[in-house]
Amino acid sequence: MSSSQVSTRAPASRRRPLLPAGLALAGAAITFTSLYLAAGALTPLLVVYKEQWNFPASLLTVAFAVYAIGFLAAVLTVGSLSDHIGRRPVLIGALVVQVASNLLFLVASDIGWVIAGRIVQGVASGAATTAFTAALVELAPPSRKRLGMILGSVGLTGGLGFGSLLAGLAIQLTTAANTIIFVVLTVVTILGTVVVALSPESVTRSPGALRSLIPRIAFPPATRREFAAAAPVVAAVWMLAGLSGGIAPNMVRSVFHLNSGLLNGLAGFIAPATSAVIGLVFARVDSRRAMTIGIYASIIGAVGIISGVYAGSLAIMILGQAIAGVGFGASFTAALRLIFPLAAEHQRAGVVGGIYLVSYVALGLPIVIEGQLTGPLGEIPAVTWYTGAAILLALMSLVAQLRLKRSTPSVSGPTSSSVLRSSDARTPERDDIPA
Repeated sequence: MSSSQVSTRAPASRRRPLLPAGLALAGAAITFTSLYLAAGALTPLLVVYKEQWNFPASLLTVAFAVYAIGFLAAVLTVGSLSDHIGRRPVLIGALVVQVASNLLFLVASDIGWVIAGRIVQGVASGAATTAFTAALVELAPPSRKRLGMILGSVGLTGGLGFGSLLAGLAIQLTTAANTIIFVVLTVVTILGTVVVALSPESVTRSPGALRSLIPRIAFPPATRREFAAAAPVVAAVWMLAGLSGGIAPNMVRSVFHLNSGLLNGLAGFIAPATSAVIGLVFARVDSRRAMTIGIYASIIGAVGIISGVYAGSLAIMILGQAIAGVGFGASFTAALRLIFPLAAEHQRAGVVGGIYLVSYVALGLPIVIEGQLTGPLGEIPAVTWYTGAAILLALMSLVAQLRLKRSTPSVSGPTSSSVLRSSDARTPERDDIPA
């Protein structure tokens, strides 16, 4: 990290009790993970809400997708704010918003409350993620910066997966899953807020806070060819992530006729868990090769998902989701590695803004359209069109990548284990990019 950004010692008059760096790092990692445990927990809980309140499937997909709206709005505006005013103020504010979202779910009496809670939840995650991923690296010991990077990556995707699985287990074993989940998460978030408040601040205040709130989306000429080749599969893998999180758990009951909260949670767990592991495993694989593998895995995974649906086999569908998770972990990490090094330092914020836009529009918009098509077409045809669109996008990237592979040498640029690394996107002068 840039030495000008790190606060080494506070003035004596402003000193206050601080947690040891190791405890602060562990507390920050747990608190960060809890954000995504909450987001993942909604995956099987949405099915429970649908049964309780008897709303149409189209509203279920809306309730899932509006998270992307809140997330994108927050990350494009306050995503770099902590670089100017410090990590702690941004994280404390985001965690307060997270507590508000947990309380909305806790007292929800209809789907309108859940939709409002999801938007607020997305805002909290978008505001906190870039600051948390940077803080985890900064709190890690100098010789173990990679540990902070791994905690950020695993906390995000692993939190989503385990949030779904644990919520499914709570639904299976208790009659008050919603209350148990959000009471526990609220307590964890409050304790996490205390941890953040008592943690060392790693960034000194600097000018430009208001200017940083202006969203930046731009692709300089040097990046456009790689972005055009990667964008379709980026959209495809985020669509498949939306299918796993927003459609598959409901299909466990509506298509496979299995009344199991645990299986609902498993359907939401398998893809993000697989992508978390693969993102780490593929971090040192040649970028172009990883991209190609990811594209093939995305196509095979999508075919496996829809094959399981038509064969009436939940096992085949879940296997397809796991393979699609391989596609996400490999191709999305590769896309970051291929595009970021081509942009100058002052251009990278605009580049990551564009990647965020493609990713979260693909996560939210297609699944809403699928939900609207379920009524007139039926659930299985609507899912068929959805997965077909994802396959078509992946094939477009495959053709583009094969052309690039023939015309350019293999590229292995700096990498990021997670989409949401603020140091990559917002402060490119930092030298602690994950490897």
